[in-house]
Amino acid sequence: MPPRTRGGYTSTAPRRRPIGSEHRRRVQLRKDEPEHPRHDRDETEEVLEGAPGGPIDRCILRSFHKHVAGKIWLGEDRAPLKLVNHGAKLQLWELNVERSRIYETVQQSGLAPLISCSHRVASRPMLLAFSERWQLETTTFHLPFGEMTITLDDVTSILHIPITGSMISFSQPLRVDDANALLVELLGTTDVEASRETEQCRSPSVRLQWLRENFSIITDVSSDDDIEFATRAFLLHLVGCTLFADKSATSVGVVYLELFRDLSMVGSYAWGAACLAFMYRQLTIATRFEVRQLGGYLTLLQAWIYEHFLEMFSSPDLSYIESRPRALRWRPHVIPDSLQSLRERLDRLQSSDVYWEPYVDHRAEHPFSRYCVVFWMHKVRTGC
Repeated sequence: MPPRTRGGYTSTAPRRRPIGSEHRRRVQLRKDEPEHPRHDRDETEEVLEGAPGGPIDRCILRSFHKHVAGKIWLGEDRAPLKLVNHGAKLQLWELNVERSRIYETVQQSGLAPLISCSHRVASRPMLLAFSERWQLETTTFHLPFGEMTITLDDVTSILHIPITGSMISFSQPLRVDDANALLVELLGTTDVEASRETEQCRSPSVRLQWLRENFSIITDVSSDDDIEFATRAFLLHLVGCTLFADKSATSVGVVYLELFRDLSMVGSYAWGAACLAFMYRQLTIATRFEVRQLGGYLTLLQAWIYEHFLEMFSSPDLSYIESRPRALRWRPHVIPDSLQSLRERLDRLQSSDVYWEPYVDHRAEHPFSRYCVVFWMHKVRTGC
């Protein structure tokens, strides 16, 4: 039986430190040859060496030499990542009866479930243990029995936000000058106010706190223009705290404001697909040893773990009813186990420990979407 590793991977290759080269392709050299390949060497002699504690053949997991799991195998653990979780901040901007006009538009956007289902508590050891098993090339968690990933079916069941509609994409990064212009046009700020805020953020972004301070005071008795500005600000604050929570931990990109230009069209976007793609990206970033934060919508990741590893981590809310998002089925709590202890528990994980069909009871209220199958078939065929 191959040896078990601290990073959750197994290998029959001898344990040794890798060569200090950062190149993916390495050339086998004889002792009497210089430390650079001869130009007349046969191409067939080039190999992708295996990684200690990781894949023997790196033809698929080509970036494993930069992965935190490889460093852990070599005894180079890193400090625990900071979790970017804004569940508590959402409660600081309440849409009560005095703001019913704003709430009505938010309801029509398809994003309203995010207000109530976001977890205020995130279990750091559990989330970090799973994030260490994420692989860029396969966009899956690598576990002892195989691979698992978060799917569109998980997104729509856990969050109840739309997974079909217009795709969210931006052709190029937003410049600061363009961000200032959007703030003036779509939020009604002055040029000076917009410039001051982006300068403070040192990027085409605005602080979540700035949005609350300037727009949460708007009520139904305000002018129609002010209500429209405040509605856009609330939606920007909402996605910045949830779907697109990034490593800044305090701000949100102004680029998303363009999605709220026409408030009547906000509900036409595939928000769930955008959330999933962003979560994949944040998990990939977090696998790099030098990274210090984990972003993305952590409620989605945490609820996914609760749903599929029921006996290991979850604490269900017995008052939950199936008409609500599945994120509300759980009582988030911090698991007392250390990160190393959870790594070892995941090392012992078997397929029988996984709850493979967690949403059976949920289907009557929230049916399975055929688009989830189309998405997965595309992912398998294209690898992305």
